[in-house]
Amino acid sequence: KTKSITMTDESDASSTSSSGSSSEEEVQAQPTKKQRTVPPPLEIAPTADAAHSAIQKQSASASIIGNTSNKSNRLIVLLDQAKLETIKNRKGNYELLNCDDHRDICKKKLKKDPKEFRPDICHQELLALLDSPINKAGLLQVFIRTSRNVLIELHPSIRIPRTYKRFAGLMVQLLHKMKIKASDNGTTLMKVIKNPFSQHLPVGTRVYGMSCKGLLYSPHNLAKQLVPLDPNSSDEGQSQVCFIIGAMAAGHVTTEDHPYIEKMFSISEYPLSGASAINRILGSIEHQWAIV
Repeated sequence: KTKSITMTDESDASSTSSSGSSSEEEVQAQPTKKQRTVPPPLEIAPTADAAHSAIQKQSASASIIGNTSNKSNRLIVLLDQAKLETIKNRKGNYELLNCDDHRDICKKKLKKDPKEFRPDICHQELLALLDSPINKAGLLQVFIRTSRNVLIELHPSIRIPRTYKRFAGLMVQLLHKMKIKASDNGTTLMKVIKNPFSQHLPVGTRVYGMSCKGLLYSPHNLAKQLVPLDPNSSDEGQSQVCFIIGAMAAGHVTTEDHPYIEKMFSISEYPLSGASAINRILGSIEHQWAIV
């Protein structure tokens, strides 16, 4: 009788434990509710300010163009007030801030008019400059100054992407890494350089600003009056020339930003886009220098 009692107790205990384990398995088998993940808000990437502060700490470096025979005779062009700023999206990637894709963030967070953020203007002007015969002849040097006072130097051999999307990706990479190099030979194609812009100008360079409010000249007369007749001339009386052209949606190039500007000029009675003005100026200089 004692043995039968113990056996029944053991069977009851095993049944109790099995029922308990099965109930635990049922509890564990119940699906858990998925927690909803809220994407982080958009953030403005402080890359432009970081670039400015980092470059200010560095010493002035040599030009990426190097010592070439035609360097002293190049026409210099500065694209001023270009809207090249980066923004961090919800996926954690950086994009070039523009009025089409970031209209709400421009209004609500930046408290600015979205129409001001037009990096495509700089893209169009760079295509007009770097595709010109004067650049292919090795007689053009291009700089960019952004609205956040980041100064960029471009190598004449760089090929700007034709589509805006690829151009935007290239500019984001430049503002983060401070430098863009060619994949085949390691040539520096674009580089963030130290301010001010005047220290990168050769001694004796004459600087002129372009604005629709400037003194009106035809492109032919402008080139005849300001630009040396022969780019290969070694005459000491002929000074190198620099034109400052705006790359912003609204506003003008001012002598407050560039006190070394000698005079402001205009090449049309009508307001022109930056790319159109560049084509007219370079076309007249190419005609004068017999560049076909």
